[in-house]
Amino acid sequence: MTRYAIDAPVALELIRHGSGRSLPAGDSLVGPAVLRSDVLVLLYALPDDTGRALLDELAALRLRLLGDRVSRAVAWRIARELGWSDPRPAEYLAVAQLQADVLVTADPQLLAGAHAAAIPTAEPSALE
Repeated sequence: MTRYAIDAPVALELIRHGSGRSLPAGDSLVGPAVLRSDVLVLLYALPDDTGRALLDELAALRLRLLGDRVSRAVAWRIARELGWSDPRPAEYLAVAQLQADVLVTADPQLLAGAHAAAIPTAEPSALE
């Protein structure tokens, strides 16, 4: 049983290909509450009919979103420690650190931050 923390581009790929529905039994997906808004931004950039269809798929994705006080405080600490001016990316790292076994991302900033915070990472292909 593996808990995967994912970022918005990974979530978008999962809903594009339906992969989020076919995780092995016991495996699960988690992300920060901000992930929903970040995916919405990505969907809005697509042609309207495609984006709207995928928006419905996002609602069907088996994904636990976390935005509690502890995860926000950890995101704040991580962003400060890494010298980031924006704590939003650190929310992904906080959820990965607190609630997941591995962070799945291809984002260079998140990968560097995960490395600095000793958070295990995997390429998005790990969820295929």
